[in-house]
Amino acid sequence: MRVIISAGGTGGHIYPALAIINKIKEKDSSSEFLYIGTHNRMEKDIVPAAGFKYEPIEIYGFSKKDIKRDIKNIGLILKAEKKCLKIMKEFKPDVVIGVGGYVTYPVLRAAKKLKIKTFIHEQNSIPGKSNKVLSRSADLIGVSFEDSLKYFGKNAVLTGNPCGERAIDIAPTLKSKYGIDKKRKCVLIVQGSLGSNVMNNKMKSYLSSIKDEDYDVIYVTGKDYYDSFSSNKFSSNVHIVPFIDNMSALMKDIDIIVTRAGASVISEIMALGKVSILIPSPYVANNHQYYNAKSLDDNKAAIMILEKDFSEELLKEKISTLFKDKLLYNQISKNVKSMSVDNSSTLIYNLLKDLIK
Repeated sequence: MRVIISAGGTGGHIYPALAIINKIKEKDSSSEFLYIGTHNRMEKDIVPAAGFKYEPIEIYGFSKKDIKRDIKNIGLILKAEKKCLKIMKEFKPDVVIGVGGYVTYPVLRAAKKLKIKTFIHEQNSIPGKSNKVLSRSADLIGVSFEDSLKYFGKNAVLTGNPCGERAIDIAPTLKSKYGIDKKRKCVLIVQGSLGSNVMNNKMKSYLSSIKDEDYDVIYVTGKDYYDSFSSNKFSSNVHIVPFIDNMSALMKDIDIIVTRAGASVISEIMALGKVSILIPSPYVANNHQYYNAKSLDDNKAAIMILEKDFSEELLKEKISTLFKDKLLYNQISKNVKSMSVDNSSTLIYNLLKDLIK
């Protein structure tokens, strides 16, 4: 299988794309890949480091405020589409895959002009702008949440998020790595891959108040905030770290996860059947983290706390309730697991095979 794949801007798009690539590679070692991404965002470093051929294009998201920039961007989109047409004529892909982000727009448009089969994947409960537009001409659409099917046509399929299958397959990292006794309950708190200055400041009072609690906390600050945050003196049951590689591996040995509601972490929580308290970021496009969290909260598969409602007392209360009420804890775990598609990457691979027959 010859595959061109595009996704960009955030790990929530890039890592599902890489999970799809790795599954195709696992199933068909003769497959060839080309990744098209932006020239200036995180995929330009992540993808080549993963060992895949990378082609950058210059393109930016629309600002809605800077009209001059938006006019320039229209020209860049047309230029990028022209470059993609040239790339595709040379590479001759069997299928072109878009996994979210504005960079996918010229890539998928070029594929349709050349009558190449296309597949797009939506990670969030509410579709992104590019996927909304591209879905009108895509041959097949995969969605992570059953709630998302209503936004697309009959060619949409519930595939789950490929990051979920990866979370199941990965070897666990034990909490003892962080000096925590294996018999102690443990809460993992992480506010997105980069961390959140707002939530770090809100969390300080909570972390200062739990010295007498019968559980430990691993708190991930985000690399940019670690130095200033770690200067705070917390009790011995609080473990401060800047970043955790393979977060899903550690999640396997965690009792409760307190996190933002990005698509990738949601998929890992669902796949692992983990009990979580979700604090969706209100600063993302289309407020999609709120709808991701709401999808779980509505199904009694997680507890949602809005950032504006957050307090030290509220978080302590929710964690305490979950640890004390075993029936509630087990029901949330069961409900969230029932929302997962455990073989997402494999399912997508099989769909792609059928698509290009």
